[in-house]
Amino acid sequence: MSGYEGEASSGPTPAPRRADKPLPAICDPNHLLHRVVVLVFMCFLGFGSYFCFDNPASLQTQVIKDLDQNTAGFMQLYAWYSWPNVVLCFFGGFLLDRVFGIRLGTIIFSLFVCVGQVIFATGALVNRFWLCEVGRFVFGIGGESLAVAQNTYAVNWFKGKELNLVFGLQLSMARLGSTVNMNIMGWVYSKVADLVGSPGHFTLGISLMIAGVTCLFSLFCALVLGFLDKRAERILHKEEGKTGEVVKLTDVKDFPFPLWLIFIICVGYYVAIFPFIGLGQVFFIEKFNFSPAEARAVNSIVYIISAPASPVLGFLVDKTGRNVIWVLIAVVTTLAAHMMLAFTFWNPWIAMSVLGASYSLLACALWPMVAFVVPEHQLGTAYGFMQSIQNLGLALISMVAGTILDTRGYLLLEVFFCTCVCSELFCLSVLLLGLNQNRGDLNRSASSRASLLKEAEE
Repeated sequence: MSGYEGEASSGPTPAPRRADKPLPAICDPNHLLHRVVVLVFMCFLGFGSYFCFDNPASLQTQVIKDLDQNTAGFMQLYAWYSWPNVVLCFFGGFLLDRVFGIRLGTIIFSLFVCVGQVIFATGALVNRFWLCEVGRFVFGIGGESLAVAQNTYAVNWFKGKELNLVFGLQLSMARLGSTVNMNIMGWVYSKVADLVGSPGHFTLGISLMIAGVTCLFSLFCALVLGFLDKRAERILHKEEGKTGEVVKLTDVKDFPFPLWLIFIICVGYYVAIFPFIGLGQVFFIEKFNFSPAEARAVNSIVYIISAPASPVLGFLVDKTGRNVIWVLIAVVTTLAAHMMLAFTFWNPWIAMSVLGASYSLLACALWPMVAFVVPEHQLGTAYGFMQSIQNLGLALISMVAGTILDTRGYLLLEVFFCTCVCSELFCLSVLLLGLNQNRGDLNRSASSRASLLKEAEE
């Protein structure tokens, strides 16, 4: 006897269940249209974080002048963002998996981003630079972990469907946030100065508060995503998404030599990109006689190019393989771009465009290489360690770059960045020369990898 008949014999016939009625496509978690709606909120989840991350770069001259800082002090704003992530890169995934859960964790990290930006802006309002540094530290606690949460949502909703495209779109939206920030914050500052009556720390603080609205928007997206994910869990009877990361510090001792070379390449490359962008505005004003608006525009071209280029170049690397060769091309072209900026007076749009394409290519080719040299159960530890070292390098080099600029000027700073890039060339040479037998997968063609994978499955 069926369950329905049993219920009928013991009481009134129940009304038809609403769950049996098909859901509209836009409300059905299984339907592409609903996933597109989720993707929109997913992409904007990190928009505020990336928009406000480069607030100091877009307002470099104003921050230094209004808060009475030298360049070394200014670069501390980036160092304080990186310091908490030297540790949190290991434990962000653990907190999302085991402590908060993806929904609550995303909301908490979004709150850290919002609160950090408010503290940063308040420090400018009251002209207390130490409070600005505290704000950037709090902002950093949320920023990187929010990116982990964003990736977890992507895997949870799109694994086995449109995941590669989704990762590309998320990266593009992140770069769009950075680009909009670079090109709009100077205008916002000038409009606030007109309303207040004069530039100064109060004007700077109001401008940063206005920028913080993007963080509130991202918090709203986190709340909506939490609701939609909870609803999908109830309808589809699925588990809450997890990062899948397993962090074991003891795995570090088992890392192969090629992985350590990859770590060095990662640090050497990114410290020649982000600190330069952080200091770039004044460089273009002083060396090329650009207006502040022109300087902000050329300084943002790296992000503008990487937004559409990342998905395309990622597809290219996927189809061809040969990751080490692609990384080598990215490093050589990056070195050429820095040398053009340092030793020539060619139009900087050329060098910065090359830098934008190289940056996109390296990101697509370098990060997947980790999976070729460590077993799957060590991936969480390897990526966490890679991000940790990257943030440690960015924190230290940000301070070094500021000191070099204060004492020696932009020419020596560019020579320093060129030296960092050259260190990557040495590591890549070691990989290509095959000094470690375990590095074979790093430069295989895509067809060769596919054949090996097929043989392993058989």
